[in-house]
Amino acid sequence: MRIYDSIVDTIGNTPMVRLNKINQGYPGNILVKVEYFNPGNSMKDRMALKMIEDAEAAGTLKPGGTIIEGTSGNTGMGLALGAIAKGYKCIFTLADKQSQEKIDILRAVGAEVFVCPTSVDADDPRSYYSVAQRLHRETPNSIYPNQYDNLSNSLAHYETTGPEIWSDTGGTITHYAAGVGTGGSMCGVSKFLKEQNSDIVTIGIDTYGSVFKKYKETGVFDEKEIYPYMTEGIGEDILPKNVDFDLIDHFVKVTDKDAAIMTRKLAREEGLFCGWSCGSAVAGALEWAADNLTDDDTMVIILPDHGTRYLGKVYSDSWMKDHGFLEEREYSTAGEIIGGYDSARSMLSVDVNTPVSEAVRLLTEANLSQAPVTENNMFVGSLIDSKLLSVMINNPDARESPVGEVMGKPFQIVPKDTTLDVLASLINRDNPAVLVPDGGDSMRIITQHDVLKAVTEA
Repeated sequence: MRIYDSIVDTIGNTPMVRLNKINQGYPGNILVKVEYFNPGNSMKDRMALKMIEDAEAAGTLKPGGTIIEGTSGNTGMGLALGAIAKGYKCIFTLADKQSQEKIDILRAVGAEVFVCPTSVDADDPRSYYSVAQRLHRETPNSIYPNQYDNLSNSLAHYETTGPEIWSDTGGTITHYAAGVGTGGSMCGVSKFLKEQNSDIVTIGIDTYGSVFKKYKETGVFDEKEIYPYMTEGIGEDILPKNVDFDLIDHFVKVTDKDAAIMTRKLAREEGLFCGWSCGSAVAGALEWAADNLTDDDTMVIILPDHGTRYLGKVYSDSWMKDHGFLEEREYSTAGEIIGGYDSARSMLSVDVNTPVSEAVRLLTEANLSQAPVTENNMFVGSLIDSKLLSVMINNPDARESPVGEVMGKPFQIVPKDTTLDVLASLINRDNPAVLVPDGGDSMRIITQHDVLKAVTEA
């Protein structure tokens, strides 16, 4: 028999799951760490228990005490479970942008909840940070864990989440991506992983309206970056002590809409019924992966919480429509796009030994801006007219060189069921086309122009 003494003993050892559908067209092995398997349905259970136990060890949390914290909901749930198991009371402050489900859940587990306005500065006495601090000063025998600056937060993930990820991947992980709010899971895990392999790349997911990305890239805390946003659990208008920017290699920002749409796709296409910031994490990680991951890489993305927190928001069709987030039609697929081509349209390819001048002539006559390069019927490279022009201007002698000496990397091959939104993220200025198997032995090409046409007709 395996019997736990209390619910908090079930925290951790959450499953690692491979993405199978929404990562189609992206390189690498992309995995997600599903943290809603924790008893409080979020990764915050880990750090909440750690903050309680460290406060007990320090003597600041005494029997019969009260835990007072500003939270977006999930940390509150973790603290409430710990309080129930250990006999403490809880008071939580939340910003009014948090879902009603989060408020109701906290009250269901015995916490007193104060809802505070979102659209005020962090040091405003009405903010959920300030109200929590005031309540702590006014309440005898209370602690204010302050998840933002309490380093027990990141230490919890250094001691548990990081080792689990390393073990689950057998040490093969090359990239780690997570949303950045308090910074605990991002930086605690990153510290552990980089100690095992300093080459591991870490990607922090931020949101528009947050200061993190610009601060990382410029060292400037720009208040102009701060404005209200809806995504819960990531981004900040402060710099928490748990955010160690030296442990975060890159930041990617994700819009509220893109995060919400990806959240629903995770549920619909992967069976992962997770929260809003999970959509942010996956959308941002895939955006970064498109241009930076290789087929030999393994990326792990943290999925912080469960979809039950957002039933009235991202999982509500009416709420999504009211905010302009719900797409009225399904995205076109690569197969549908090539299926609409004129029957006379064929794909020009250029042999690797063709002289550059001849390749330019072929592109010009066909009125094309790009073409794949082949060798023995294999796609080995690509030609883009703007890059060929640059080569010929800088080195006139290159006109008679074989294109194999000046070609770029091969165009990516994507399945026919790759959706328009994924195609749009894969095709850009430096990678203006992808190849699609036509169902037979040949390939068709989808260019920037084809994607733009599909978008306008959608």
